[in-house]
Amino acid sequence: MATTTSITSTYAGEFAGKYISAALLSGSTIENGLITVKPNVKYKEVLKKVATDANVIKDATCDFTATGEVTLTERILQPEEFQVNLEFCKKDFRSDWEAIQMGYSAYDNLPPKFSDFIIGHAAGLVAEKTENNIWAGQTGNAGEFDGFYYLATAGGSGCVSVSGSPLTAANIIDEIGKVVDAIPSAVYGKEDLYIYLSRKAAKLYVRALGGFGANGLGAAGVNAQGTQWWNNGALSYDGVKCVIASGLPDDSMMAAQKSNMYFGTGLLSDHNEVKLIDMGDLDGSQNVRLVMRFTAGVQMGITSDVVIYA
Repeated sequence: MATTTSITSTYAGEFAGKYISAALLSGSTIENGLITVKPNVKYKEVLKKVATDANVIKDATCDFTATGEVTLTERILQPEEFQVNLEFCKKDFRSDWEAIQMGYSAYDNLPPKFSDFIIGHAAGLVAEKTENNIWAGQTGNAGEFDGFYYLATAGGSGCVSVSGSPLTAANIIDEIGKVVDAIPSAVYGKEDLYIYLSRKAAKLYVRALGGFGANGLGAAGVNAQGTQWWNNGALSYDGVKCVIASGLPDDSMMAAQKSNMYFGTGLLSDHNEVKLIDMGDLDGSQNVRLVMRFTAGVQMGITSDVVIYA
């Protein structure tokens, strides 16, 4: 007699954290360590940045006289709540699994690891969407939170703004130069300073360095190698590391310190939930439902240290 196996699983709070982590933290921006992650924001967190006058050393006197000012800047990081609801039919995966795993019943028996497969599939979708949200998301759109690009270009953001233009291989070097020139002197040279390039900007920069732009490098580019010198390796401009921010709009760039760009989520939050429901237990169907709930959001610390090219 054929038997059926239920694959219903529920993970909540901190037990759901490892699955939420795989979904949110596997996008290229976070996985490559390009921004700072605040992993345990329960509801909201105050980001405090301390700024002190550079010239704090004065000649000694007998009296106490303040030699500088300490400025405390506060901004709020408040992740928003999101959910994923998906439904799959077991028979759609029959060809993807070996018969010995699926069983020989007409009513397919899915192997226990199928639950991990489904959750992993959903995690990949969430990671891709989160990568876009980090840079170009807007709260007004369903399933999105305000990304860095939207925060930086909003009126009164306080960021250093550089007027942009359509990027080409012929102008990309000059346009990145404008971003570098706009970086505050106190920030330039910091170890964690990055120029965040859109995919288009990065591609054009590589092409320009390969000699395919009117930039004086010659037809063969750097070391007469054309674009062959670059194999997803490191890029830089005037000593500043350049990285690809996949979610940035095409004709845009940003420059900031990693320690000034924050992503917040609540991996230990009670709001977290990952639930896989075998509907066969409820309605006799061959459907499987996935429910995932989590929080996510971004914020900048000192906006006057952030350059936005748009």
